[in-house]
This record gives sequence, C-alpha cells and structure tokens, in this order.
Amino acid sequence: MATPMLETERLLLKPLASEDAIQIQRIFPRWEIVRYLIASVPWPYPDNGAQHYVDNVALPASKEGKGWYWTLRRKAQLQEVIGVICLMDTPDNNRGFWLVPEYQGQGYMTEACRAVNRFWFTDLDRDVLRAPKAAVNSRSRSLSERSGMRLVRVEKGQYVSGELDTELWEITREEWLRAFESVAQFATGRLRS
Repeated sequence: MATPMLETERLLLKPLASEDAIQIQRIFPRWEIVRYLIASVPWPYPDNGAQHYVDNVALPASKEGKGWYWTLRRKAQLQEVIGVICLMDTPDNNRGFWLVPEYQGQGYMTEACRAVNRFWFTDLDRDVLRAPKAAVNSRSRSLSERSGMRLVRVEKGQYVSGELDTELWEITREEWLRAFESVAQFATGRLRS
C-alpha cells in the first residue's frame, strides 16, 4: 500500500519525497535530535546525509511496501518540515520518529503517532505495533505510555550517543481498539459525529 497523506487537528503528514531532503538536512543534524537514534545514523552528520537516507533507504522501502514515511508539517505553515515519522515492516521496530526541539512538548508527536497507529492497525491490518527506544528518552517513553503501549523487554542497544538500555514497547490491535475504540470507529466511518 502506498503512503497516503494523513491529517490531524494541527498537522498534515505528507508522504516523504526526495525534495524534502533539503529541509531535513538543514534541521536534522542536531544533538538533541540524534542522540537517542540508532547508531547507524552517522554522526557527525554528513552534508549529503539526508538526501542519501531519503533516496536510498526511505523511498526504496516505501516502493517495496516495507516502509511508510511522512514529513510532519503544521497546518499553519505547510511549507515547513518540523519532523519525520515512519512505520516499518521490521520485527520489533515498527515505528520511529523525530521532531525538531522547538516543537517538542506541544503534543504534535502524539497527534502524529495516533494517525500512523490508526493507519497501521486499520489500513495495513497489522496485529501488533512495536517501538524500541532508549530508556533515558523520557519524552518518547511518556508518549508510548499515553498511547496505551506497554513495556515488554529491556536490553542493551547502540545509539548515536553510545550504548544505552533499550526498551521495547508494544500495543496489539485488540489493545489499541479497546483504548481508542471510538476514535477507530469515527475514523472508519462506523461512528457518526
């Protein structure tokens, strides 16, 4: 299934395109963003890092039906990319995201996660969503807790900032439906406003 455009109250989640790499290259290489990302993210970030990632990792995964990638854009400023969120058909690693620090703590990523989780469970018809994260990444951990996920495992992992404890969080489709049943029904047209 192709990556669709998704919309939340304040955001437009636009499918990632090659031309987005220019903005990503400008806003992404910041320690506050990369420190809790997996160690395969090069650091210091090379001048062509975003273009390489978009064209050689993200877009090919999308084309193969193994990944779905979106840029996050505020409806108030649609030309400005403020982050990226993705879903991946990878065991124990189904969702990842980053957001520029200026917009963290304002609920934008919570909105984006709700939209992509709904896509994962309703459109892609998946049984479970798993998301690993650095245990010290308290904002990401809090987002998982608020979205009904539960901690299933802790192990060591390699991050840009070094070896850290990694938590694996998950939510099943049944758990998601119970927690967000009215949201899911509204989204699929079974519940009228």
